[in-house]
Amino acid sequence: MQSCEISSDSTDDPLSSALHRHRQPRIVVIGAGLAGLATTKTLLENGFTNVTVLEASDRIGGRVQSIQHGKTTLELGATWIHGANGNPIYHLAEDNGLLEHTTEEERSVGRISLYAKNGVAHYQTNNGKRIPKDLVEEFSDLYNEVYELTQEFFQNGKPVGAESQNSVGIFTRDVVRRKIMLDPYDSEGTKKLKLSMLQQYLKVESCESSSPSMDEVSLSEFGEWTEIPGAHHVIPAGFIKVIDILAQDIPSRVLHLSKPVRRIHWNCSSPDTDEIVDQADHNQDQRPSPSPVCVECEDGECLLADHVIITASLGVLKKAHETLFSPGLPLDKAQAIQKLGISTTDKIFLEFAEPFWSPECNSIQFVWEDEAQLESQAYPEELWYRKICSFDVLYPPERYGHMLSGWICGEEALLMEKCDEETVAEICTELLRQFTGNQNIPKPRRIMRSSWGSNPYIRGSYSFTRVGSSGRDVEKLAEPLPYIKNTKAPPLQVLFAGEATHRKYYSTTHGALLSGQREANRLIELYQYSFGAETTEPNI
Repeated sequence: MQSCEISSDSTDDPLSSALHRHRQPRIVVIGAGLAGLATTKTLLENGFTNVTVLEASDRIGGRVQSIQHGKTTLELGATWIHGANGNPIYHLAEDNGLLEHTTEEERSVGRISLYAKNGVAHYQTNNGKRIPKDLVEEFSDLYNEVYELTQEFFQNGKPVGAESQNSVGIFTRDVVRRKIMLDPYDSEGTKKLKLSMLQQYLKVESCESSSPSMDEVSLSEFGEWTEIPGAHHVIPAGFIKVIDILAQDIPSRVLHLSKPVRRIHWNCSSPDTDEIVDQADHNQDQRPSPSPVCVECEDGECLLADHVIITASLGVLKKAHETLFSPGLPLDKAQAIQKLGISTTDKIFLEFAEPFWSPECNSIQFVWEDEAQLESQAYPEELWYRKICSFDVLYPPERYGHMLSGWICGEEALLMEKCDEETVAEICTELLRQFTGNQNIPKPRRIMRSSWGSNPYIRGSYSFTRVGSSGRDVEKLAEPLPYIKNTKAPPLQVLFAGEATHRKYYSTTHGALLSGQREANRLIELYQYSFGAETTEPNI
């Protein structure tokens, strides 16, 4: 039986010895989303041939999931290319002709608010009244002014006052409320409407941040997230086309679907792992060689590796890291996982035979007048539907038909996921009738929705910097194991990629792709520096 022990006193680095025998390093990539595919593509292009991708689900793409609906494509997951100038996702899409049929309505410049298109957002109250457009614009200017203030704490190093509790939501609510109440020209009724709109704006912001509430988002860190300049784009044929392009040159022998991982044994030094490693050697039909990592799959198969790159979501790491790694993660990395935030943002698509909305309407925003003084946007279980902030009209109708896309986030999204489709359709129809004042709105002829929170291989939509966390936690999450650089243990045994590991671009598709390339480049640099180009000559 092969021993997996690695001694820091050894004068013979086992990985170095193996590579001097011209053995290709064995690399296992866990996850076939954007980060995992970008990692794999980069490694293969640089001559690494012994690469295996393990994907727990039965499809590639991760949090990119495009579904065909008649002649069109709907996005259950990633929807936009956020910015064009220097965005690798944009350039990949543009170079491959994916944006040729993007309409003007599917492009927007500057900060987007869900679907930002030509047309007018209709802000409707729960009493069936539309808020006048000039009042909406007046409030929007006020809100955006305060939003800019939230960026300054990180960007300009402004001190955070104790009264804000370092929370974007608490700070924004307090400042906007104060400005509204001090306005000498507004009537009490107008002030109440603006206070109610504030709650709706914060719900939209929570959906964009994928946080349960903006009260949980760190004010001191909020401004670190960096927006790439240029227009935001929708891919008419589906974001999945980006996935297809990344995967097209990855050989089928590399990619293994429906292959969840049970445990990752790294820095192998425990007698408990001997049997597993011995089994892995037997399974891989290779002569025993020192292997710092052993990946144990749920189906019992074990793979020996020199490096494993984890691209699982932060939600999966929160749920499983204590049992996924043996030995367990260093305390500071485990704390970073615990402190950073991830929540669920879900979409609800409703298809109608005919539009009940006017041609210029691009969205229906739900403003609850009885929430003007609301302090918490966490609702009782039976009122989960109050977290639905809006329904956007999908344009152009020639492509999408008569389709609305609703948004819900947080624990309320998880409650929505537990309901059957008939119940969700009925509730959404009643909401639309109540807020528009049109009792003749029919039930949609079809409903489709996402379920990122209850997906056991995803467990959330994307990450955010929660109160108490910082960009340093993002960097700690991204730091490879083992930490100690002067140990004789093999380097870069366990690497981490995924949107939650990118300090400036967390929560984005380009952040995920760049993180995958970053980890691949760590290995490329390691082997080029230590052993020369002959170990990584193309052979694919």
